[in-house]
Amino acid sequence: MFKALVLDQIDGKTKAEVRDLEVSDLPNEPLLVDVDYSSINYKDGLAITGTGRIVSQFPMVPGIDLAGTVTESHSDEFSVGDTIIMTGWSVGERFWGGLSEKARLKPEWCVPLPPGMTSHDAMVIGTAGLTAMLCVMALEDAGVTPESGEVVVSGAAGGVGSVALRLLAALGYEAVAITGRAEMESYLIAMGASRVISRDSMQESAKPLEKQRWAGGIDTVGDTVLARMLAETHYGGAIAACGLAGGYKLPTTVMPFILRNVRLQGVDSVMCPKETRTVAWQRLQQLLSSEDLAEMSQTISLEEVPEYAEKIVNGQVRGRTLVKLTAQ
Repeated sequence: MFKALVLDQIDGKTKAEVRDLEVSDLPNEPLLVDVDYSSINYKDGLAITGTGRIVSQFPMVPGIDLAGTVTESHSDEFSVGDTIIMTGWSVGERFWGGLSEKARLKPEWCVPLPPGMTSHDAMVIGTAGLTAMLCVMALEDAGVTPESGEVVVSGAAGGVGSVALRLLAALGYEAVAITGRAEMESYLIAMGASRVISRDSMQESAKPLEKQRWAGGIDTVGDTVLARMLAETHYGGAIAACGLAGGYKLPTTVMPFILRNVRLQGVDSVMCPKETRTVAWQRLQQLLSSEDLAEMSQTISLEEVPEYAEKIVNGQVRGRTLVKLTAQ
């Protein structure tokens, strides 16, 4: 027997409950994994609270990422004893996910844990950190360098934003944090922000073109914040967009693109090719220390997950929240 958080839908409402399951209850996939850690991402919060239409079928074990050890393998790619990371691929949405002491997974969903990285640190990074790394790589691909100027990060106190600030600082960029929580300023400076600006100032409707302020940006918010970031981006700059915490609309014009040669690069970590994931995880291991990661994380139990899911949806959680599942 093992414990898992299970979601059911009763009278149209989502109910989350920690249950005892047997291995035979798990889906029939080639890898059986003892899960060391999972985490709570914004998408997990939406799924567990029923706030968003994330889960496609019930019952569902949520959790879009996990790190753990293979205990049974019917695959040539991984052997018993290998430590793996799994993020994305609609796990926790269409397929049973990581908020469970055991999981069955497809090998193509997994990447090896990089040498020198622990399962704990892998889940401090998690889906949020992988997405942040992919955003930084998108800016690099667009030619945004530390010498280009300031890079702005929206939703900076969240999981993606926190890791993005640390990565940018490690690479020598001057990062500016946008937040709606003034009390987070000291935390954001500790994460690597050179300065912090108010979200309110970035939510004001922008003209088609504003004063050029940013060499690049990483946006987790969308809507008017992203529109203003685009209107304020330097000629030849780029914005990597990966979230919609503030809304899915984009009230902008073509002006930044055709008059300032600005690039808007979408970033998705769910279906990201395995080769790109592997490179991103290797860079994350190189750029982030355990000390960096400890500053931006907290660890909770499986039983505490529903409470923290509510908090993350309401913007009351900073950084990354880990869920410890098996004894280390």
